[in-house]
Amino acid sequence: MKFWPLIKVLPVRTHFKFVRLAKYFAPVSILAVFAALAITAYPFKPPCFGMACGIDFKGGTVLEISTAPNAVDIGKVRGALNGMNLGDVQVQGFGAPSSAMLRFQTPEGANPAQVVETVKAKVAQTVSPVKFVRTDVVGPKVSGELLTKGLLALGGAILLMLVYIWFRFELQFGLGAVAALFHDVFLTFGLITLARIEFNLTAVAALLTIIGYSMNDTVVVFDRFRENLRKYKRMPVAEVIDLSINEMLTRTIITSMTAIFALVALAVFGGPTLWGLSVIMLFGILIGTYSSIYIAAPVILLWGVKRGGEDEAEALKPAKARP
Repeated sequence: MKFWPLIKVLPVRTHFKFVRLAKYFAPVSILAVFAALAITAYPFKPPCFGMACGIDFKGGTVLEISTAPNAVDIGKVRGALNGMNLGDVQVQGFGAPSSAMLRFQTPEGANPAQVVETVKAKVAQTVSPVKFVRTDVVGPKVSGELLTKGLLALGGAILLMLVYIWFRFELQFGLGAVAALFHDVFLTFGLITLARIEFNLTAVAALLTIIGYSMNDTVVVFDRFRENLRKYKRMPVAEVIDLSINEMLTRTIITSMTAIFALVALAVFGGPTLWGLSVIMLFGILIGTYSSIYIAAPVILLWGVKRGGEDEAEALKPAKARP
């Protein structure tokens, strides 16, 4: 029982030299960001370029059904539609157990009305009784507006984070945090493209969650960094950064693992509808933890930090050797 709880296995204080390794990780991160941007942008074909556009951004049909008084068999309906060449098919239950929402794309060159009637006939053969409550077609104009608003939401979130860090700390802290955020978002776009995860409003929500998580982790490190700057006024800035990260490392690992356990369960048992969301958020948590250590903090070191004239001069002096 002495090893319970398991978090006691983690060391109370570590002494890793993170700043010393930053010069090796920085080129790798820069290359990874440019590679992610390249594969995401190619081919240069709007609206989603290299990513797999979902119905929200590409257009398609939404069909609401009801199988009252029986519960709808979502797996059976999804299986029936998967073989109809309808692109990305989504079947989700909502509200009552007898209600479900069907989303599918119209094949190029096909008549949307005829496709809808074919789908209705297939669903009627699969589940019975069935009632078609609502049919909506998401056209190119609506999907384009959704994509624009989704990207604006991402840009607005990053901008507001910069403003918050600027007022909460200093401008150089904000630049480090925003550099980490761009790093996380661009690499996540690369993952979405490589894994062929559908890019839809759910993916945008996952990206916004990643931005919030990454910023939270960065703010915690920054807050300890600022405290240590005041506490150790003669310690070189690089050593203060290492000390601050090491002091928060156990907390970061525990927080990340808690979220990772929940997301792994969601990815395994959540089905195909939640798989993409879970994978994006898992990757975002891992890369967000990395960027807080090797992107945000080193940027502050490169940019410089104000410590007061005499204190700053003392901090730049080499540390005296102990007898």
